[in-house]
Amino acid sequence: MISKSALRPGDGVRYLFRGVMVGDGHRPAGTALRDAQDEAGVPPGIWRGHGLTAVGLTAGDVVTERQAELLLGEGRHPDADRIERERLDAGDDPAKARRATVLGRPVEHNRSPETEKAKERTPWLGMDLVFRPPPTAHIAWALTDDETRLVLESCQDTAVDKTLAWVGESVAQIRSGSGGKHRTPVRDGLIVAVFRHYESRAEESKPLLHDHAVVSIRARRPDAKGTWGNLSADTLLAHIVAADTLYLLFFMEEVSARLGWAWEPREVTPGRRPVMEIAGIDQRLIGWQSTRRQQIEEALFVLTAEYVEEHGHAPGEKAAYGLACRAADRTRPPKRKEPRPLSKLRESWRESAIAAFGACTIYKLAQRARAAAAAVWARVRPVVDIVLAAVDTVAVVYVMRGAFKRHHLLAEARRCLSYVLRGRPHEPGLDEQIVQTVIDDYTRPVGRGLAMTADLRTLYPHDTDDQAVLRPLTRNRALALYARARIAAGALSARVYAARRSERLGFRTRPHHVTVPDASRSGPRPSRPDRKAGRAQQQGTDVAALDQTRATIEAVAKMAAKLQDGVRERAVARGPRPHPAPPSPAPSHTPPPGAQQTPGRTPTGGPA
Repeated sequence: MISKSALRPGDGVRYLFRGVMVGDGHRPAGTALRDAQDEAGVPPGIWRGHGLTAVGLTAGDVVTERQAELLLGEGRHPDADRIERERLDAGDDPAKARRATVLGRPVEHNRSPETEKAKERTPWLGMDLVFRPPPTAHIAWALTDDETRLVLESCQDTAVDKTLAWVGESVAQIRSGSGGKHRTPVRDGLIVAVFRHYESRAEESKPLLHDHAVVSIRARRPDAKGTWGNLSADTLLAHIVAADTLYLLFFMEEVSARLGWAWEPREVTPGRRPVMEIAGIDQRLIGWQSTRRQQIEEALFVLTAEYVEEHGHAPGEKAAYGLACRAADRTRPPKRKEPRPLSKLRESWRESAIAAFGACTIYKLAQRARAAAAAVWARVRPVVDIVLAAVDTVAVVYVMRGAFKRHHLLAEARRCLSYVLRGRPHEPGLDEQIVQTVIDDYTRPVGRGLAMTADLRTLYPHDTDDQAVLRPLTRNRALALYARARIAAGALSARVYAARRSERLGFRTRPHHVTVPDASRSGPRPSRPDRKAGRAQQQGTDVAALDQTRATIEAVAKMAAKLQDGVRERAVARGPRPHPAPPSPAPSHTPPPGAQQTPGRTPTGGPA
C-alpha cells in the first residue's frame, strides 16, 4: 500500500534528514549522512523520475546531503552552489545570483504578507510516498535465501518506478493563474528521491521492506521556455488510492513472472476488502511479522466504537481511513536507538521465526509457495471479461460512495484486475478500458462538476422503479458497507449472465428436418438459419430431394405389396390350417355386413 505525508519547511525537513534518510534511526549531531546510513545498515538514497534531465541528474545517482538540502529543503536547483558561483563571477549581485538558482517561486514568497491568505497557508516542498508490499512479501523477503531476497527487492524497484512514471505522466499537474485555478500537465516528469528501509518502527524489530519516495514539488511547465512551477497537491492526493492499486498490480505481476508464485485474497476483517497475499505462505507468520499492525487494529477497534456511538452508524470508506490514520498516530512508538545492518537483522528474524514455528515451516517457504501457485493456476482461469469487470466496478463504487469520480473507478478496476489475474500480466490500458466502459454505459453525471453516479435505468432496463433491486441491498445496515457492495455486484453480474443466456437460447438452431409437404401446401417450408461459424446461408428443402424421397417411399410400398402377395399364394397352396374354436362368440373386429372375407386370412384380418 501507499501512505503519504507532506514535506514542509521546518519540522518536515528535519524529519527527512534525521529520520527518513537514515532508516528511521538516530543520527547523532555532526555525523555525515553517508556514515549515518552505513551505521544504520540502510543503502543510500537514489534519484528517480523522468524529470531528472532538467536539473542535470541521472536516474540511479546517489542522493547527497547537499542536493537534498537545496532541492527538497529550499526548492532550488540541486547544483545551485555552482550556478550561484558562476553568476557571481559574471558580475551579478548576490540576490540576483541566488534568484537564478530558484526553481519557480521562492519558498519565502508563500510566507510574505503580499501572498493571499499568507497566515493560513503553509508552503510544502514535497510529498513523502511510502510504498509497502503485502505482509507475505515481507515474510518471504526476510526468511528466504539471498537470491530470492534480491529478486523481491528488484520487483519492488520495478513496481515503484512504473507507478511513479504513471503519476508523472497521467496525474501530475502544475498550478497556474490566480489561486492555481488552471492546471497543466508537467513537461518532463517528476523528480523523486527514494530511500529504502528494512524494518518497522515496533519495539521488537520486525521485517518491513518499504521505500520512502520523496517527490519534489518543482516541475517544468509544458511551455517553450521551460519555466518551473509547483505541482498541484490536491490532484496528487486525490489519486493516491489509484496509484496504490496500480503499484500492487505491478508488484504482483513482477513476483509471479520472476518467482512463479501466485496470489490469493485474504480477508483480514469480516465485511472489509480482502488483501492480496502470496499463496502457500503460512498465515501464522503474518501475525508474527505484523506486531505493529496488531497494535493499530486494537486502537482502531476503540476508535470505531467511539465513532458508532457518536454518529449512530458504521464509518464509511473516508471516515474509516481517517480513523486508521489516528490509530497509527496513537500507537506510534519512538525511534530505535540501536540500528543494525541487514545481515544481522535477517539472522535474528530467522531465529525468531524458527523458534516460533519450526525449521520445516521456514526452510520450505519458497517450495510451498510454488506448490500453492500450481494449485491456484489449475483452479483459477485468469481471463478478464470487460463487461463483468465494469459491472463489478460500478456496483462497488456506487454502493460505497454514491457519487464518485473517474479516479475512484480506476482504483476499483485495478482491484478487480488483481482479484481476477492473481499475478498474471494484464494488457496495458485494460484498466482504462474498463473505466471507459463504466462511464459510457452505466453512469450519468451529477451536478455541474466531474462527479457521476450509477445509471440504474441502464443497469436495470426492465424495472419500473429505479432502485427496485439496489435499494434493499444498499440500505441493509446490518451488513458492512463492502459486504453490501459485493451483494450488489453479484446481483448485477447475475443479470448479465441471465441476459447472455437468454440471448444464446434465442439464437440456438433447431435440428434440420426434411419434410414432405402436405397436399394443402403449395411449396416446401424453409428451415431456421444455421448459426455455425461461417454459415450464414439459410437451408431449405430442395425439389429434387423431395422427388427422390417420394420415389423411395413408392418403391418401398410396391416391395411390401409383393411380399404380401407372395405370403397369400403360399398360404393357398398349403391349404387352410385347422383352428380351435374361439372361446368367445365372435371377435370384436368383425367385418361389416356385406363384406367378403379374403381367402387365406383370419377373421381379424391377419395372415392365415
